[in-house]
Amino acid sequence: QLQLVESGGGLVQPGGSLRLSCAVVSGFTLDDYAIGWFRQALGKEREALSCITFNHGSTYYLDSVKGRFTISRDNANNTVYLQMNDLRPEDTALYRCVCRRGSCVRRLWDYDYWGQGTQVTVSS
Repeated sequence: QLQLVESGGGLVQPGGSLRLSCAVVSGFTLDDYAIGWFRQALGKEREALSCITFNHGSTYYLDSVKGRFTISRDNANNTVYLQMNDLRPEDTALYRCVCRRGSCVRRLWDYDYWGQGTQVTVSS
C-alpha cells in the first residue's frame, strides 16, 4: 500500500543543523494525504512536531521549534523534508514521520502509516 523511508538523523553539536527526509513509496497520487513528524525524548511524551499537506501545502509547527525548523515537500518525488537549524540539546529525540489520508492532526493514532524512526542527538 504505502511505505515511509526516513533518513538524515545523527549526532550534531549545539547550534548545528540537520535535514531529515521522508520518502513516501506508493503507486498512487498523494494529493489527499498529509505527512507529519513526531518526536519522543527519553522520559517525555511524544510530541507532534510538524506536518504538511500535499495538496495545499498547509503546515503546522510545535511552538518550541517555530523559526528554527522548516517543513517542505517535493510532490514530484513524494518526499517531505524537515530542515532543523540551531539545534539544542533538548531537541534530542527519536524522530518519526507519519502519513494519513486527510488533513494534519496531532494524535499519533490518527495516522495510518509510520516510518522506522531516526535518532537525533544534540551534544557537545
